[in-house]
Amino acid sequence: MDFKSFIHDVPDFPKQGVLYRDISPLLRNPEALSSAAKHLAALVRNYPIDKVVAVESRGFIFGSLLAHILNAGFVMVRKQNKLPRPVESLEYSLEYGNSIIEIHPDDIEKGENVLIHDDVVATGGTAEATSRLVEKVGGNIIACAFLVELRSLGGREKLDHYPFHSLVSID
Repeated sequence: MDFKSFIHDVPDFPKQGVLYRDISPLLRNPEALSSAAKHLAALVRNYPIDKVVAVESRGFIFGSLLAHILNAGFVMVRKQNKLPRPVESLEYSLEYGNSIIEIHPDDIEKGENVLIHDDVVATGGTAEATSRLVEKVGGNIIACAFLVELRSLGGREKLDHYPFHSLVSID
């Protein structure tokens, strides 16, 4: 299946000069959604994964599907003040400014093997921050997997110390 054909470009969103990659067409097609989840899981099936850690909010879609397919737990990394229990936080820079992400530290036990997932990796800032946050709470990152990699933005380089997988690569 040509997954790339389900990813649409939206110019000047969320702000002027940004080319947004919309995965909604893939999500609304049952065959494409199911196939993409299975293919993404196949890329990481040989890693001993205890938890899939996914980034708010579109990362939750495939992150939870991956956790189900891989028989792993699912952990959410969210924007500041969205999690109800005590959190560990990390401030980081991204292409639109600064942000803070948070995780419940008790969602990952020390030494658990973690797969980091987000729908799109662009500059890699959010994925890198997520990996630092997971390591801060004791997780052992064994791989990163993304639905889409925007190669020209260089996000892979920020994550080059982990095995890196993407289902679709776009220049």
